Amino acid sequence: MKDAQKIALIASFLLRYPDEQWYNELPEWREDAQSVGHPQLRQGLLEFFDYVEDSDKKEFEDQYVRTFDFSQNTTMYLSTYELQGTGEQAEELVKFKAFFLENDYDLPKEMPDYIPALLELCAVIDDEKAK
Repeated sequence: MKDAQKIALIASFLLRYPDEQWYNELPEWREDAQSVGHPQLRQGLLEFFDYVEDSDKKEFEDQYVRTFDFSQNTTMYLSTYELQGTGEQAEELVKFKAFFLENDYDLPKEMPDYIPALLELCAVIDDEKAK
């Protein structure tokens, strides 16, 4: 697996909501991060894993919610702030959904503009399609 694919998958994992399953998978993803070839990216990822492991789980979860769920400046959905009209946003969501389905990937529980899912998809499809 190429470094770019590996990093996209790790980032996809790290951006997901930190529930109990997420914490259980953390050591496996840390191990994957240790095999990233690019030294600065590997170091940045490992420092983030250190930060998570040194943080209180409840405080980290609260910080995640404040950052991505209750912030007016950040979100995990690409079309939320970019498109103001509901018609424009719906049209964009249909395009994202079609992109997923064209690549044999479905999102039964998430909106199709969910950044972690997009990163995961781009890590497993052809580089040109991912761009």
